[in-house]
Amino acid sequence: MNTLSHLECSRCLKRFDKGLPHNLCECGGPLLVRYDLGKARDNWNRDWLQRAPSTMWRYAPVLPVSRPENIVSLGEGFTPLLRSRRTAARIGARDLWIKDEGMNPTGSFKARGLSCAVSMAVELGIKKLAIPSAGNAASAMAAYAASAGLEAHIFMPRDVPQSNYIECKAYGAHVTLVDGLISDCAKIVAERKDGEGWFDVSTLKEPYRIEGKKTMGYELAEQFQWALPDVIFYPTGGGVGLIGMWKAFQEMETLGWISSKRPRMIAVQAEGCQPVVRAFNEKTERSEFWQEAQTLASGLRVPKPLGDFLILEAVRFSEGCAIAVSDEELLNAGVQLATDDGLFVAPEGAACVAALEKLLASGFLKPEEKIVIYNTGCGLKYLEAYSTRFPRQSGGEEGKLGGLITPR
Repeated sequence: MNTLSHLECSRCLKRFDKGLPHNLCECGGPLLVRYDLGKARDNWNRDWLQRAPSTMWRYAPVLPVSRPENIVSLGEGFTPLLRSRRTAARIGARDLWIKDEGMNPTGSFKARGLSCAVSMAVELGIKKLAIPSAGNAASAMAAYAASAGLEAHIFMPRDVPQSNYIECKAYGAHVTLVDGLISDCAKIVAERKDGEGWFDVSTLKEPYRIEGKKTMGYELAEQFQWALPDVIFYPTGGGVGLIGMWKAFQEMETLGWISSKRPRMIAVQAEGCQPVVRAFNEKTERSEFWQEAQTLASGLRVPKPLGDFLILEAVRFSEGCAIAVSDEELLNAGVQLATDDGLFVAPEGAACVAALEKLLASGFLKPEEKIVIYNTGCGLKYLEAYSTRFPRQSGGEEGKLGGLITPR
């Protein structure tokens, strides 16, 4: 059962027909997929999930693919929700959980969005895809495009993690390394896409990546027996995962699956690139381009998210906040989390741990609140970043690893 109704501009609310390729609205607003949730509620319920596959496609009635044969899946979704005990005790959080998206295909949450986007490309007859990426989205698109037999054209900053570059080449993608940021990569795609016949799957410039990512919200509700936590921490570069979850919560309330209660949404950025934090603090609806963006957390190096107004809307409505941490803080937090709980997370996920420590210390959050941190990728994909904490030494005596922790 597919309940896709139409697409709608997130800014001017103009309606677009389903079944056709779409990028942005004429006003520049990202398009959001809308469903006939009344039909879904009448014909689909939570009990149905007991027989559903253990992937994000268990929520197929509220995903846009109309024909199952067009689904391109590598087993994405339904990732672990893990209770943190030692980190929680160390920082004073009594009910702390980690949603580990690093367990997805290609090692990050990007697999969800690109599974959905590539599936819709197959359904709509699109043959060539192009994407600017800070790393993990490129890896995911290359993998799903390879599975679907589509051309993948990828533009990444030259200093992306080596794992992302090697993955994309191994999947047979056409890869161009660019001297600059993801914004410079996006300009190249925009300039060349019409002449090359590429469909642009940039963040929020097509409507379906957000649909895959919203399944993180459905899963979280299901894993907590349909009661959402008090607080969600989300590492925010493009912020589509946060936007998608907020959309999922609205859909689930309409379906009658959850109550109207919402978690406080915490958008976490790096000090070297914090356009959303600045906009939140200045009480503006949109962010300004962050000049000379720099951070070791490559997924957070997005100078201006296209969906910034949607991120800020969710954060403010939920009475959450936007907060930035330094590279030193996030790397320290990542190493300490691995030592305490055996979870080696991406620097972006580690940034959330550092941010949580700050918000607990300030009193913004209370120790008894149920808190979920989204780790968006596997730490093994960021060895260059973490290597700054573990320089190799001659001889057998290592002493304190990187000056951070002493091995037991």
